[in-house]
Amino acid sequence: MSFTQVQQSFIDYIKDPSSPLPQGTDERRMGIYRELFFNNVKGFVASGFPVLCSLYEEDDWQALVQQFFVTHDCQTPIFIEIAQEFLLFLQNEYQLSEQDPAFMLELAHYEWLELVVATAPDDRQSQSIDEQSLETQPLGLSLAARVAQYHFEVQRISPDYRPEAPSEQPNFFCIYRDADDEVCFLQLNPLTAQVLAYIEQQDGVEFAALCDWIAALYQQMPRPQIVEGCRQLLLDMAQRGIVVAAR
Repeated sequence: MSFTQVQQSFIDYIKDPSSPLPQGTDERRMGIYRELFFNNVKGFVASGFPVLCSLYEEDDWQALVQQFFVTHDCQTPIFIEIAQEFLLFLQNEYQLSEQDPAFMLELAHYEWLELVVATAPDDRQSQSIDEQSLETQPLGLSLAARVAQYHFEVQRISPDYRPEAPSEQPNFFCIYRDADDEVCFLQLNPLTAQVLAYIEQQDGVEFAALCDWIAALYQQMPRPQIVEGCRQLLLDMAQRGIVVAAR
């Protein structure tokens, strides 16, 4: 058996002990290896999705992570990216059961975004926007900010609050890291969410072009009202570190 085959048999058994025992090993030692690997993965998943984890009984959570560990083909060896792999597993491979909450996928995505924002590079100090530069600098969204829309009030979910049905209206959020490196969420109205999502999609957008885009969407609004409202909105978002000068 080649070294590559030995490695693969080792991996197969670590993921699923019903696989053949690798040559030259014994069940006790392989059990120790497997427990170490699994507990590491379980720990990273739990730390990435603490609220989702808190909604399950221990045995049920263990079974869910076990299924992920055995069946999902991770595309990265980087431990911090295990959260993204777990989210992809839930979105594309896992079949929700009766014991899973209806908001499972949205809550998982929200918690994953919190991790993304928490670990994003800091680009606020070198690209800050003030009132003087607002109309002269192309605008972008900070690397430590994300805009999202959910049907459930994901920011309120806890063991004591488990909504069974979506909200009557969509919930819009900006999840961002503040000047103290704390991850925060800001609930948005639909227009603010549209503006931030548009900025996020552009490779730098000028203030005047952004006002033109809003004016085309809301033709009933007077241009001076759009310009002043957009200026105040962007200055508020810039003060929070959400909107920055695009590179």
